[in-house]
Amino acid sequence: MITPPYLTKDDKIGIIAPARCINFDEVHPSIRVFQKWGLEVVLGTNIFRKCNQFAGKDELRLADLQQMLDDDSIRAVICARGGYGTVRIIDQVDFTAFRKNPKWIVGYSDVTVLHSHIQRNLGIETLHAIMPINITSDDAPNDTQETLKNALFGKIRSYSYPATPLARTGEAEGLLTGGNLSVLYSLMGSVSEIDTTDKILFLEDVDEYLYHIDRMLMNLKRAGKLSKLKGLIIGGMDRMNDNTVPFGRTANEIIADAVAEFNYPVCFDFPSGHGENNLALILGRKVRLNVGAEVELIFK
Repeated sequence: MITPPYLTKDDKIGIIAPARCINFDEVHPSIRVFQKWGLEVVLGTNIFRKCNQFAGKDELRLADLQQMLDDDSIRAVICARGGYGTVRIIDQVDFTAFRKNPKWIVGYSDVTVLHSHIQRNLGIETLHAIMPINITSDDAPNDTQETLKNALFGKIRSYSYPATPLARTGEAEGLLTGGNLSVLYSLMGSVSEIDTTDKILFLEDVDEYLYHIDRMLMNLKRAGKLSKLKGLIIGGMDRMNDNTVPFGRTANEIIADAVAEFNYPVCFDFPSGHGENNLALILGRKVRLNVGAEVELIFK
């Protein structure tokens, strides 16, 4: 995998909105944070457009993404927020300049479309991390913000936290891949479909019905996406919903059951996803996963 150049002081970064609409007040705190980091912020031309729930029509969101990919002076492209919409433009993106001049693509949730497509087709690392919509103040730095900074500046090393129930112990090494479960499910059968063979898979999701979590896991399992893993990391499964007649299992229990027949380490409640803690992950990077009384994720 190709690692884009890490950032240094005075580098330019671009902020775009490839999916749901956003306004200046929602982006402004992050601009101040990035400027405190010594970075110059360039906003996409159409970032504050609106077309129903989208940040402008498809062609305008595509134009901003394309411009940031093509501009050699932009060292990282940060997606302002998720929602839905990136899949509507991914097939029109020309990655020629990006392939020649890789840069960090940053975001999570709907940005999983970019993560999966780029890793599968271009072999370039990307960054699963918080977005401007999550940065509400420049006066209150926190661990999540610091992990984004550390990843962009090449200082990310490892994470550890106490293992939670259902964890399966073991050690494994492999390239880290994954992102939002619902988005990955939606990419199946396309050129952006995730490749999980010999990988350590990270999954997270939010606001889904429990039976749909089961449906998506069954899809991944039947497609062979769970059988050849080196390890499995489950992040936040937040704000899950249930029907009047309960499904009978939590999201973590559904996942544990889906992979029970396989023999690789599995951990749950990794502090990354749609929750308050969203530690930055370098997708495409070789990592070591140790699951015991503690869970340790080491970036190689």
